[in-house]
Amino acid sequence: QVQLSESGGGMVQTGGSLRLSCVASGTQYRIGEMGWYRQVPEKQRELVATMLSGGGATYGDFVKGRFLISRDPHKNAVFLQMDGLKPEDTGVYYCSAHTIRTYWGQGTQVTVSP
Repeated sequence: QVQLSESGGGMVQTGGSLRLSCVASGTQYRIGEMGWYRQVPEKQRELVATMLSGGGATYGDFVKGRFLISRDPHKNAVFLQMDGLKPEDTGVYYCSAHTIRTYWGQGTQVTVSP
């Protein structure tokens, strides 16, 4: 059973930065895609950024160059550097990891004040 441990959420002011981290443990399979999704108020869960094990990244349209995803494959870890945060980025951010199925973390709260 894969477990995802997230950290790095918190509260910042508009224009601030946060760095999210997620480490996967307990997998006997190679992890393919890892990434981040978010649940913001009154919207469905949406893609923030994902990265393949080979390095290809995909970002949500709203990111517009503000966030950067990276991975450490040796540690089964994924990171999300978020700069230029806006109040509309407020929500719960979930780590995901795909082996033979997709696993989800518990989520970490990100709050951006005006």
